[in-house]
Amino acid sequence: MHIPSLREVVSAEEWALRCDLAACYRLAAAYGWTDLVFTHISAKLPDSLTGGEHQFLINPYGLMFDEITASSLVKVDMACNKLHDSPFPVNPAGFVIHSAVHEARPEAGCVLHTHTRAGVGVSAQKAGILPISQQSTFVLHSLAYHDYEGVALRPEEKVRLQADLGEANYLVLRNHGMLTVGRTIADAFLHMYTLENTCRIQIDAQAGGGELTQVNPAILAGMADVMRVATAGQGAQLAWPALLRKAERMDPGYRT
Repeated sequence: MHIPSLREVVSAEEWALRCDLAACYRLAAAYGWTDLVFTHISAKLPDSLTGGEHQFLINPYGLMFDEITASSLVKVDMACNKLHDSPFPVNPAGFVIHSAVHEARPEAGCVLHTHTRAGVGVSAQKAGILPISQQSTFVLHSLAYHDYEGVALRPEEKVRLQADLGEANYLVLRNHGMLTVGRTIADAFLHMYTLENTCRIQIDAQAGGGELTQVNPAILAGMADVMRVATAGQGAQLAWPALLRKAERMDPGYRT
């Protein structure tokens, strides 16, 4: 595909955001989080670029995650209307969940939604995420659940999803998949990395057939502080530069 570059068309700040989001899509593909073309990662443009209007970057509908580039990302408004010329369609129905989160959480710079096998598997379990791994302890301190209402096409579901999410950064969409919220693209990605591994570990542990040992509830308290110490106060930014180097090694074309 020949996709005209937007590097000289958009601001330097928007271009940097586009490159980060394109890398996020490529990394999601590399880690096996994709469902062909049917999930989305959205990034909010800073208010300094939009005059306070809600504007977002999202994947062009129909492209695989490992095909996405900085220039192919589509800029949309809260109703998923395209805000610039693009040869690619967008998926307003797929943006219902994302717009609901961005509307309720204006500080959210990125929303990442997946339909992975492990994630959907755990989402179907009545008990949800169990405190059986170190990874789960990082998730449980900021976890919410939203019951399945069918394919997310109806705007009226947004109010219920927003109420269920609250201030949580991890959301289990029952019978559907997983969602993470981050202040930055790096935050949302690292949240999903932890959440996905939590689900995979749980499925593997349950497959063993033995009785599971749960983490002492006292350990779950104060996990936010523990995470800050574990990442030397840098949070997701500790790992994100290394992940960008990985994306670069895989294919630097994501920056085109």
